[in-house]
Parts: sequence; C-alpha cells; structure tokens
Amino acid sequence: MRFYPVFMDLNGRRVHVVGGGEVAARKVDLVAAAGAHVVVVAPQLGEELAARRAAGEIEHIGRDFVATDVQGAALVIAASDDEGLHECISVHCQRLGIPVNVVDNTPLCSVITPAMVDRSPIQIAISSGGVAPVLARRLRAWLEATVPSGYGSLAALAARFRDRVKARFASVDERRKFWERILEGPVADLVYAGREEEAATRLDAEIRRPDAGPPAVGDVALVGAGPGDPDLLTFRALRLMQQADVVLYDRLVSAPVLELCRRDAEKHYVGKQRSQHHLTQERINAELIRLARAGKRVVRLKGGDPFIFGRGGEEIGELMDAGIPFQVVPGVTAAAGCAAYAGIPLTHRDHAQSVQFVTGHLRDGTPDLDWPALARARQTVAVYMGLSGLRTLCEQLVDHGRAPDTPAALVQQGTLPEQRVFVGTLATLPDLVVAHTVQAPTLVIIGEVVSLHRQLQWFRPEEKIEAGEPAEVAVARAS
Repeated sequence: MRFYPVFMDLNGRRVHVVGGGEVAARKVDLVAAAGAHVVVVAPQLGEELAARRAAGEIEHIGRDFVATDVQGAALVIAASDDEGLHECISVHCQRLGIPVNVVDNTPLCSVITPAMVDRSPIQIAISSGGVAPVLARRLRAWLEATVPSGYGSLAALAARFRDRVKARFASVDERRKFWERILEGPVADLVYAGREEEAATRLDAEIRRPDAGPPAVGDVALVGAGPGDPDLLTFRALRLMQQADVVLYDRLVSAPVLELCRRDAEKHYVGKQRSQHHLTQERINAELIRLARAGKRVVRLKGGDPFIFGRGGEEIGELMDAGIPFQVVPGVTAAAGCAAYAGIPLTHRDHAQSVQFVTGHLRDGTPDLDWPALARARQTVAVYMGLSGLRTLCEQLVDHGRAPDTPAALVQQGTLPEQRVFVGTLATLPDLVVAHTVQAPTLVIIGEVVSLHRQLQWFRPEEKIEAGEPAEVAVARAS
C-alpha cells in the first residue's frame, strides 16, 4: 500500500490553488465544498473562478506564484499548465512539510485526490494510486449507482439516536444486531423515501419496545419489475429485492429480473394468465397481509409498473385496511420499454401528440373499449394484453373511423434478447401474428409513429428492414 488513506478536515483552513483555468476550478469546487478558505494564485482567472471571486467565495492573488504564497496553507494544489512550476511547488512544499497535490503528476504529489462518492456524513474515497484513474472512476460510478442517495440522511438519523441506543443495549453485540436490523429495514426505507420524521418516530418506537427484537409486523413493497430487461430496474427496486424475506412474483417478471432477488428469499409464483389464475387476486391480497403480519419483509414483484394495469391499487387498498406498512416502487411500464426497444416513439410532433394506454380485456375478458376515442387520428394507442383480442381490436378501430392502412405493430417479449417485432397495418397485423405463432407477453402499438420503426430500430440494428422490402415479410424474417 503506497498511499495511506486519510480524510482531511479543511473546514475554515486555507487551501492554496495555483492556476486559474478549468482544471483549477474543478479543484476549487472540491475543497470549497469541504468548507476550506480558498486562495487562488494566478495572473488571470477563467470564467468560473472569476464568478466565484465576484461572489466573494474565493480570495485571489492576481500574479505569478512565488514561494511565500504557500505560507499558512493546510494544503497546496498545483493546477496550472506549467510543469516546471509544478515541480518547484512540489519540492518547496515537501521541504516545508505542507501537503501538496499536483494535478496529473502522481510522483510530485505528497497527497493525491481520490475519486469520491459523497453521501455526507458518509464518504467513500477510491484511489488507484494514480496508476489507473479511469478504473477508479468506473468503480466510483458503480458505487454511485449502488449506494442510495439517502445514505447521508440515514447516517444523520443514526447519529441522533446513537446515545439512546447505547443506553438501551448493554453489549456491543446487542447494539450491532439492533442497528443492522434498523439500517436495512423499514426505518431506512422511510428515510430513502424522504419521510425522515416518520423514520425517527418509528426508530423511537423500536428503541422503546420491551423486547427490541424483530418487529411483530413486517412490511410490503409493491415493486415494478419493468418489461423484462434487468438493467431497467430502479435502484430502489433492486435494493428491496435483495433485502426481501419473501417475493411474490407474477408471470410477467422475467427470469433475469427474478435472479436478482435475494438468494435465500422465499419465492412464490402468483401469476395469472387469461382464464387461468394460479391464485385469485383476493388470495394474493390475503397472502400479502398474512406474510406481513408474520413479520416478513415482502416484495410483490410485478411486471412493468404496479399502477399501470398491475392491480397495485387493489392491493394497497387491502394493505391500508389491514394496517400493513407498505411502499410502491414505480417501474418502467411495458408501453414505454417495449416501444423504446422497438424503435417506435410513442409521441412524435409529426405523427402523434398524445398516447393512450388501454388494456385488451377487462374483468369479463372482453375488449369493450371506448372505440370512438381510440379511433381518433394523430394519437398513439398502446394496448396491453391485446394478443387474444387483436383481430377484434383492429376491426373495431377500422369500423369507428381509423384507416385500414394505419400502421400497427406487435412487440413480443419486449426489451429481452428474444424480442420479436411484427409490423403491419390494422388490416394486415392480425393475419401476420397468426402466421408466426406469437405468444404472450406482447404489446400492441397503433398509430403513425409505427412507421418510424424502419429508421429508428436500434436494439437489434443487424435486423433493420431493407429498403423496399414489405414490412410484414421483413420483420417476420428478422425475428
């Protein structure tokens, strides 16, 4: 280990930055955020630093650097474009025992600036010792995506209650187990949701409980799993999936998404197919309540978004009536995901100024929709669960005024490697789908925007339709 990691307290201390350009401005941003009194030594300042000077945020010495400029500095940063000057600054500072950082020249540094993830008061610093800075930045990007933005607020809440927890539990082991449960449970989720006072109230109640063990009542998270591609999960969805004791999932949740759930979590399939329900909605509601009352952390994993044809409203209504804590995590709905991966924008100023989401069958299984509204021109219609009623759907739209040659597409297993896209018109799409043995899950998109598929298909560019080839034939061949 060449560099010993240390966090410096620069609050109110003088940090001297030599240089007035963009590189110097980035360094000033960092040390100013730490509360330093920044002194910039440079004959001229770039736009950013000039603005800081005008706002009274930095002190400026408007000339070339001289040796006495390091006096009183807790840290010196050389960030000019003069390598000879940088070497002189490094030698001088190290002779005086003043920490010095020279931009992009590790051998001249006595201290180096790491890549940082800031969740104050939690801070993570990553360094490659100047050997592979790009690799350090990639690791930082991964951590930025992994560590919730509310970690700092969670740490601040823990600090508020630290003394009370210490007084409540006699041993270090008891305190550790308590904090592990709190910092990975409902209290943390409330903080991440921005409900910090509710989190404080719940933490207070947990400390006061006589046994202070696992809570008598668990909680439920309705999590949108998106249309299939696991990369489309939200950070919160992934975190809750990896903390769940029990996962109830439906048939629209893809295998790659399900694999990201906690390995030892109980996983129960509660999927429903048309006229073939594995569990009725009433039984699913009852199971969510039963598991939560048993103290479990439950994730109800739903394809797409829980509140767009996902019956999420029905489920949280039951949870509210039962007094079960819950949260809802939105997901990328199938219309947005499938359309994007098919290269079909749902809206476009030249083709459609509005979009309607509809379901292809209602409680009784019939596509009884507002046909006059759906048949209006210059709009896009995205139809969920429309495969079985596709022919009726297309015929009704034509009967109510939509042109038979209106472009229409069906996307099967959208966003997944197995994705297939069938493009035709209201007149031809039903026969095209029958000819190619299409199975759910599918999404139907109707409207002029479908015509853009030829030029905007990006997910599988090798399957782009050749100019002049009939769309129906080309897409079927490519799939």
